[in-house]
Amino acid sequence: MLPETERVELEGELKDVILSVGVIPRHVAVIMDGNGRWARKRRRPRVFGHLAGRHAVRETVAGAQELGVEVLTLYTFSVENWQRPPTEVSALMRILQQTLQEQREEMREKGIRMQVIGRVGDLPEPVQVTLRETEAYLAGGTGMLLNLALSYGGRTEIAHAAREIARLTRAGAVDPEDVDEEMIGRYLYTYGLPDPDLLIRTSGEIRISNFLIWQAAYSEIWVTDVFWPDFRKEHLFRAVLAYQQRERRFGRVR
Repeated sequence: MLPETERVELEGELKDVILSVGVIPRHVAVIMDGNGRWARKRRRPRVFGHLAGRHAVRETVAGAQELGVEVLTLYTFSVENWQRPPTEVSALMRILQQTLQEQREEMREKGIRMQVIGRVGDLPEPVQVTLRETEAYLAGGTGMLLNLALSYGGRTEIAHAAREIARLTRAGAVDPEDVDEEMIGRYLYTYGLPDPDLLIRTSGEIRISNFLIWQAAYSEIWVTDVFWPDFRKEHLFRAVLAYQQRERRFGRVR
């Protein structure tokens, strides 16, 4: 990594180029991957990587806001992550609580709002309380929306939407012939949000891991080999620069 002063200077240059182009993704989604491998390379326990990842979250939130991104969705904890060792899951829940409690004052000052998508009821009650308190504390913000995907899975989300529509159909409130993409979208966790324009994945893995699989149908994907704890504004800005250089056709011919 570059020395701090050089990194800050580079980030400023990258941001200036991005803003001069002016095409900013409204919604950026991030698969934050590589904490465990980052820690293993340093012969430390996995939780050490999760702790180090907090700085990357702060950098990404700050960088996205500086660019004028409207929505930043972070894949924070998947439904599959419950299969991890209980000690690691407990540590992740504690880190989540501590991070929200430590950062919400700064987020409020910057006008950042927050919401959560996923099966929030699966989370420990103290974590749910912290999430509700933080959402309420930030509710008056008029800036970027920080969208945390917690106990989230794309297939679980689509199944949830299908069940809701099935209940309405059984009750006679919906004609099966009227079920279309727009109706399904109304029952997804992300209803009311724009689909992600840019999907970023760290650690070099080339897959979306059950993340926003409906919403990301036409997202531009950018992958970096950088492990999440080392992700900085520089990497976010490079992803946005790459996005600006792509031609988005949405299936059309140009």
